[in-house]
Amino acid sequence: MSTASDLATAVPPSPGPPPSARQLALSQQSAAMRLERSFARCREVTKDRARNFYYGLRLTPEPKRSAIYAIYSWMRDGDDRVDNAISPAAAAAELQRFAHLTRELLAGNHTADPELAGGYWPAFAHTVARYSIERPIIDAMLAGLAEDLAPAVYPTDAELEGYCYRVASTAGLSCLRIWGLRADLLTDAATRDSTIAIADTKAISRGKAFQLTNILRDIAEDFDASPTRCYLPAAALARHRITAAELRSWSKPASAMGLLDEYIDKARRFYDASAGLEDLVEPDCAGSLWGMTRIYRGLLDLIATDPARVVRGPRLRLSTTAKASIALTAFVRSKSNYWPTDCQPAAATSAAAPASSSTHTP
Repeated sequence: MSTASDLATAVPPSPGPPPSARQLALSQQSAAMRLERSFARCREVTKDRARNFYYGLRLTPEPKRSAIYAIYSWMRDGDDRVDNAISPAAAAAELQRFAHLTRELLAGNHTADPELAGGYWPAFAHTVARYSIERPIIDAMLAGLAEDLAPAVYPTDAELEGYCYRVASTAGLSCLRIWGLRADLLTDAATRDSTIAIADTKAISRGKAFQLTNILRDIAEDFDASPTRCYLPAAALARHRITAAELRSWSKPASAMGLLDEYIDKARRFYDASAGLEDLVEPDCAGSLWGMTRIYRGLLDLIATDPARVVRGPRLRLSTTAKASIALTAFVRSKSNYWPTDCQPAAATSAAAPASSSTHTP
């Protein structure tokens, strides 16, 4: 026979009365305020750490602009955790924690760690969900961060392109999800999938072009880092009969010039392959994409005019005047949605300016 205590333990406790309408409204209001604070934090991070990127996105309307700030803040934190670690082992542990937090958040476990309740995390989770940024894109970004824990060694162009995809093309695909494609291009079910695939392919090429531009610009900075890095493939160095140290010292000018000319041309081919991407994205977002591309393409043209400057210093970037001209042109052309495909900035020969604080923006 069951006793009273047996019955007490067998019956689950009452869940209590359901929340009132007022309690639900207060909870929703609190969540909305927390999300608003998180997006505000993302804007602050982007403005402080990537001013060119921050102002370059002014042509992107809200809420898409803040969504991109959220993606940047997440990527920035991942970089900082690795860069600010006191040892390689500590950097690996920091990245492992960052990846764990990211996966818990995207799995819906928002309370898995107190850190997920604040900072940029709520805005990042909201952005990924709202704009359907696929999990493989996020995983590839995490893999790209992990690659920078060790000295860069890429035997061939294929491996280097894989790295460029993971650290740059993925950012382009994320932005593409946020900007969106033109609605009129997606109405026909027969061509919708092919249109999306074409846009993704162009975004991947654009990202690789941006990252190759960064790699060429930062040859000296990467070689002087600890651990030392040279992202140009070993096969290419061997083909031009030059080592990374000889490239850094410019002790074999003819070989160094030949090597850099090869990768300047490769970057240009990626830019060319991405031509027309602006015509596929929503018109109110095309100006930001076009402007950023003009800045990066102009930086590549600066490198091409005198490749030795990447090791001589100072770090190359377009002048403020040149970037202001690009921004103004992007604003004017956004009114007519006219985007020439050559991506050649009028001020490509602008003098170099002092290095910015971010290694990820031109």
